[in-house]
Amino acid sequence: MDIIISNSGDRPIYEQITSQIKSMIMAGRLKEGDPLPSMRTLAKKLRISVITTKRAYEDLEREGFITTVVGKGSFVKAADLSLVREEKLKQIEELLFKAVSLAGQSGIGRGEIEEILEILYQEEVSR
Repeated sequence: MDIIISNSGDRPIYEQITSQIKSMIMAGRLKEGDPLPSMRTLAKKLRISVITTKRAYEDLEREGFITTVVGKGSFVKAADLSLVREEKLKQIEELLFKAVSLAGQSGIGRGEIEEILEILYQEEVSR
């Protein structure tokens, strides 16, 4: 499992870990029952505090992506389709926010954005 962290970014390291593991689960690279590295192993590999990996794993467990079995470790949980859908919607909203913000800065109107979105959507559907 490859996780890349950046100390220079705005996002806390635990959030970077959480989002990358979520992405791996949602993309099917991590499947139900797959073990995650122990908190200590991941912390050592990334050269960060165990507290940081603990926070990431706690967030993943609270959000329903992993389960932890005392003495055995943390594992990918069975996919909850509504949870996966909600996470995808959140990602889409973030990307659309960036697009709308960039459009506003560039003087591009809503009509043009909707036209671009319609073209992109039609291209994706016809694949």
